[in-house]
Amino acid sequence: MVENGRSAEATVPDSRLLEKIRAAFQAFDTESDNTVDIKEIGSIFYLLGCFPTLMDLLKFTAEVEEEHSGNIHWDRFLPAMSEVLLERKFPPISEERLLEAFEVLDKEKKGYLEPEELTNYMTNEGEPFTQEEMDEMLIALADKEKNLIYYKDIITQLTLEPKL
Repeated sequence: MVENGRSAEATVPDSRLLEKIRAAFQAFDTESDNTVDIKEIGSIFYLLGCFPTLMDLLKFTAEVEEEHSGNIHWDRFLPAMSEVLLERKFPPISEERLLEAFEVLDKEKKGYLEPEELTNYMTNEGEPFTQEEMDEMLIALADKEKNLIYYKDIITQLTLEPKL
């Protein structure tokens, strides 16, 4: 992938950003083979605090997909995603704004949302997520023991600081 006369492979993230990208990718690498299903890209973007349009996601996947295999390999994903994040192509939401959004959804001020609550909001409001996207997101975000989304604990996982 070459844009503006330079190779995206030359885009190198710092170690903190690299770890965030790796963690998001690995959350959806179900076979542990350094690939993710192309359908997971939207969830990975959202997990990294980016909110591209459907058209942006289609363009991104077309650039990084492995020869129409339906899979994206880590080696192609990392430089492309690094470029997206470093160039702030799809601006992340601030931690404060995301916290405010969760607090609006948490009407009882419990400090968490139940998976069913979050799924209802995310599949019925705004640009809705599919049930499959929600299932994948809940696997990555819900507390493994209590099956609740403690939103204050995951906010930094869902956002990037303004200065990378």
